[in-house]
This record gives sequence, C-alpha cells and structure tokens, in this order.
Amino acid sequence: MPRTAPRRRATRHERVRSLDREPVVVTTAARPAPDPGPDPGPDPAPDPEPMREEVVPGPTGAAAGPELTVSVPDREPVQSRLLVALWVLVVAGGLAALVAAMIPRGPDWLDGAGAVAVVTAYSWALAARTGGRPVIFGGLALVLGLLVLLLDQDYLCTGAAVMTCVVSAVLGVMATTPAVRFSRAARECVVAVVIAAIGAMATIGFDPVVSVVRFEYVTLGLAMLGAFGVVYRLGAGLHGLGRRGLVVVAICGVLLAVTLLYAEMLRRYGSQDLVDHLLGGVRWSRDHLGAFPRPIEAVLGVPALAWGCHMRARRRQGWWLCAFGVAATAPVANALVNPAISLLECGLSVLYALVVGLVIGYVVIRTDLALTGSRGQGGRRLEEAAAVRPEPPRTAALL
Repeated sequence: MPRTAPRRRATRHERVRSLDREPVVVTTAARPAPDPGPDPGPDPAPDPEPMREEVVPGPTGAAAGPELTVSVPDREPVQSRLLVALWVLVVAGGLAALVAAMIPRGPDWLDGAGAVAVVTAYSWALAARTGGRPVIFGGLALVLGLLVLLLDQDYLCTGAAVMTCVVSAVLGVMATTPAVRFSRAARECVVAVVIAAIGAMATIGFDPVVSVVRFEYVTLGLAMLGAFGVVYRLGAGLHGLGRRGLVVVAICGVLLAVTLLYAEMLRRYGSQDLVDHLLGGVRWSRDHLGAFPRPIEAVLGVPALAWGCHMRARRRQGWWLCAFGVAATAPVANALVNPAISLLECGLSVLYALVVGLVIGYVVIRTDLALTGSRGQGGRRLEEAAAVRPEPPRTAALL
C-alpha cells in the first residue's frame, strides 16, 4: 500500500479480538530495569526474592477479557521471618520464667519478669495482626509492666492482670486462619487455646488480688468488646452481616446471655436442693475424671470459633462468629486466677471443654453444610474446592 494512502481504523470487534490473542501480563513487585547508558558495566545482582507467576482467569463468556499473569513473592520476606522468630523467643523466655516461678526455682521477681515479657509480646502481636502500630503498643506494654513491678501496688497488679487476660483472649481469636475442612478448624481452636493458656500463666504472674467471679465477668466483657471492635472492621460493618449472619449472631448472643444469666441466677436465687442436684454431676466428674468442663467454653466458645473459622473460608460473615470465640479464650486466660482449683484440674477442664466443644462444632458445621451446601461426598469435595476466600497468613496483618 502506498505511504500516502489513507489508513483505516480498526473496528471495535477487531480490537477486542486482538486483545484476546495477546494476554496482558501484570507483574507486581517488579523492579524497573536500570538504564544501561553508554557503558552498562557488570550485570546487576539478581533479585534475592524469587517470584512465581500465577494466572488469574477473568470472566467467561462474551465479556471475557484477557488473562492476567501476576508475579507474587514465593515466601515471606527475611525481615518478617526474623521478627516472628524473635517474638517466639521472647514468648518462650517469658513462659520459661513463669514455669520456673511456679516450681519454684530462681529469684522472686522471675514471675513478674515472665509476665511482662509475655504481655509485651502479645501486645505487639495483637497490634501487628490488627493493622496497628506494634512498636508503640508493645513499648507501652513494656513500660507499664515495668512500672507495675517497681511500684508493687495491689490495684496496679490487678489492672495489669486484667489487661493481660484480655489481650491474650483477643489475640487467641485474631491469630486464627480460615479453615476449609473441620480438621483445620479444630487445629485453629487448639492454637487459640494454647495462646490463651500462656496468657493465663502471665495473668497470675502479676499476682493480682481479685474477686474471682468479678474478675471473670470483667475480663470476658472487655474481651468481647475488643473482639467485636476488631471484627466490626474485618466484617465490613453491620451491613456485611446479611440475613444469615444476623440470625447466627443473634442465636450466639442469646446463648451467651442465657448461659451467663442462668449461672448467676442459680448462684444467687437457686434453692439448695436444686443446686445440690446440679452440682452432683460436677462432683462426680471431678471425682472420676479429675475436672469438669466450663459450660460457656464448651457450649458456646469452642463451637463458635470452629464454625467461624470454617465459615471464614467461604464468606466474610465468619468473622462475626469468631468474635464469640472469646467465650472460649477468656475463660482459659482467667482459669488460673481461682486459687481453689489446682493446675492439673485447670488443664483437664480446658481439655474436656475443648473436646466437647469440637464435637458440638462438628455437628453444627455438618448441619450447616447439609442445609446450605451440596449433598453427598462429591458435593462436599466440590464445595471445599470452591472455598477460596483469601486471607493473610497467620503472621501478617489482617487490615
């Protein structure tokens, strides 16, 4: 064609077909190539962080666009892994100091030092997990903990114990990840309980002077407020609940209120015969099994956490269920405050409540899948394959 001939502009249909033939490649975390200049010199050092390419398919049908090839890091940055390793060392050191103080071995200030180390690490982790400023909150927890040890006042030690218990309970819930299968949900419940159990040892490390019932109610209430404050942002506010989430949250709220009110009314207004009849099962369990599981943990906390982690892999509403998981982590975090219960009985009580709660959670999850999901083993496998809602890993910020 002559150079002076007029050029014909491609039609819209031809431009769309050309885009379909040439996929668009989008590379994240890519670095611009250096300008070689007149003398390029030696080759630049390769990127130390290996990358992998993932193909993200677009919509199908007539409106299908080009496929996107996204390059993402293959593993966590070295700095993040070092911070996690340092955090684990601090928690392990604080736990060792608390265990040595319980035996007892070592100086008298060992339990206080271990409690300060654990609450500092937990405050740092909770701030980092919820998108806050971990250096500020971790440093503030360290300074306040040291002041409490130096001043050695009963009201300061009690306040530090309350905040340690609350931080441990909320962190145990926030440290969980989505679970596609029930086995993974059970593992997340175990992780939350272990975090809260370490916090329980740090709580009594401050040697608080408390009324046991009042301490349990205060820590549970503050942990609920903290968990729901974070979940309000993670769950996109109240409008992110939907009809199904609203029904589930209402049921859990009623169950929590009934559990607390029934126990309190039974303690204050129950007849002696009724109390003795109900406590007969508790005494039998303590005599033959060594402990009795706490009802709020077994009936509400563990099932809600397991179901919430399972639902989070499918929809964001699962975070609202996970908020009720503090009904499991808060009783674990304040379990050692009661001096009338031995350490062995506390451990067995937590273990029994975890087992009973996981059994209830399994029944609830299977019932939910039977009512809302596909039937049969093949349908369950397809449903699990479709549960691909992404969330950051356990050591990354959620917000």
